[in-house]
Amino acid sequence: MTAITTDFGFASTAAEVASGIDLTGRRAVVTGASSGIGVETARALAGTGAEVTLAVRDIAAGERTAKDIAATTGNQALHVVHLDLTDPASVADFAAGWQGPLHVLVNNAGVMACPEQYTAQGWELQFATNHLGHFALANGLHDALAADGAARIVVVSSTGHQLSPVVFDDVNFAFRAYDPWLAYGQSKTANVLFAVEATRRWADDNITANALTPGVIQTNLQRHLDDGSMDTVPAEVIKSVEQGAANSVLLATSPLLDGIGGRYFDDCKEAETVDRLTYFRGVAPFAFDPEGAQRLWTLSESLLANTR
Repeated sequence: MTAITTDFGFASTAAEVASGIDLTGRRAVVTGASSGIGVETARALAGTGAEVTLAVRDIAAGERTAKDIAATTGNQALHVVHLDLTDPASVADFAAGWQGPLHVLVNNAGVMACPEQYTAQGWELQFATNHLGHFALANGLHDALAADGAARIVVVSSTGHQLSPVVFDDVNFAFRAYDPWLAYGQSKTANVLFAVEATRRWADDNITANALTPGVIQTNLQRHLDDGSMDTVPAEVIKSVEQGAANSVLLATSPLLDGIGGRYFDDCKEAETVDRLTYFRGVAPFAFDPEGAQRLWTLSESLLANTR
C-alpha cells in the first residue's frame, strides 16, 4: 500500500489546498463550524463552490460565521442547522431533516481534556462528543452519503490519540479514576478506528472515511487547559487556524483521495506509524487494529440502541 504524499505541508493553508478544486453542485456538512478550524474548513469548502451546511450548537454564532464566509467567498449557498452531538435526539433530527445526496461530511466538532462530565445517558463527555455523536450522525446520513456515489467522511482526530487506546471494558471510566487526557486520547483513537471500519463496511456504497490530526492550534478547544499550558509547546509546531484546517480540506477535496479510505494524515500527507508516544507526529498501531475497529462499531451501536 503506497502512502499518500502531496505538494502541501506543515505551513499550507486550507485555501491553498482547495485552490483549483471545483465542487459546484456538491454538498458538504461541517460539524462545529462556528469556531476554530471548523470555520476555515467551511470557508475553504465554500470557496470551491460547494453548498455548505454549518452544523452547530450555537445558531447565532453559526449565522455570524455563515455571513462572514459568504462575504469572503461570494458563495451564498450556506446553511446553519442546530446539532448537539451529546444529544441523540438532536443528531437524529439533523439526519432526518437532510434531503438529497451528501458529498462530504466533516466530523470536526470536539472537546478536549475537559473536567469529568457525563451525558444524560451516562456516557463520558469526550467519548460521547468526539466519537458517539459523530458515529450516530454518519450512520444517520448513510443513505445520503451513498446517494452521492463517491462520498467522503473526514474525521478530525489528534496525535493525542497516542495517549490511550479505546478501553473497551471501561469506556465511561466507571472502574478507573477519570483522567481528562486519557479520556481525550481514547476518544481520538475511536475517531481513527471509525474511519477504518466505516471504509470497510461501506465500500460497496463508495463511501470512504479518513482521519487526520490538524496539528497544534490555539483555539477555544483549549479552554479547559490551565493558563500557560501552551507555553511548553515549541513555537515551531504551532499552526494558525488556516493551517490547521488544511488537512481536513485535503481529505475532503483532493483527487488523490478518490476511493481511498481508512488512513490517517498529518501535515497534508499520510502519517507514519510510530512505536512510541511522540505527541506531535505519527499514528499508533492500535488506532488501525481491524478487530478493534469492528468491536468499537458494535459497542457504539449497542450504546446508541439503548437511547431509542
